[in-house]
Amino acid sequence: MKTALFALALMAAPLTVASVAHADACDDRARGLQQSWDHVNFEVPQGVRMAEMARLNTQADAVVAQCPNRAEPLVWDAIITASEAGLKGGIGALGLVREARTELEQAERINPRALNGSVYVSLGSLYAQVPGAPIGFGNRQRARDYLQRGLAMAPNDVDANFFMGDLLVREHDWNGAARYLQKAVDAPARPGRAVADRGRKAEARALLVRAQQHH
Repeated sequence: MKTALFALALMAAPLTVASVAHADACDDRARGLQQSWDHVNFEVPQGVRMAEMARLNTQADAVVAQCPNRAEPLVWDAIITASEAGLKGGIGALGLVREARTELEQAERINPRALNGSVYVSLGSLYAQVPGAPIGFGNRQRARDYLQRGLAMAPNDVDANFFMGDLLVREHDWNGAARYLQKAVDAPARPGRAVADRGRKAEARALLVRAQQHH
């Protein structure tokens, strides 16, 4: 079980060589989580993906513990936790999605602009996909609000546009969904994210076909 993390208000202090080195190490660890998630989520065969995601979740917990008061590892820990929940499915996944929401809320308190709006895009995708009350906390209006915040920070981002399109598909707004999904397909490449871009755009194309067929 993960230890609860609390964002602490720290007094401003001069940067030292050690603190800069620690920050760089945390950035490297967060990028390592990102690259591992890209691989597991989009390249690892379905039959072993859940076990690999659970293993990566344990690694992400360790990075968060090593990098307190940093939003980026928390965001990736939350994304990995939510991905494990999606692979697990059913009522047993609800504990994981609640854990992911808590991690994202902690990241928001530390730095809401971390990773170019990923805090809000990830929260929006959770609220869109999790069942509503009394089973879960899903809420499509909250999902829309969070996704709009993410889009305000990164209007051309492939994930922000994909998840807004996905939400509109769930609401049967086929025309609106098609606009966002086309933006996801046309989104500019992200440095170092070729695997994720390719996988997400494939998902966007498939959902776009569905929206266009209904439209």
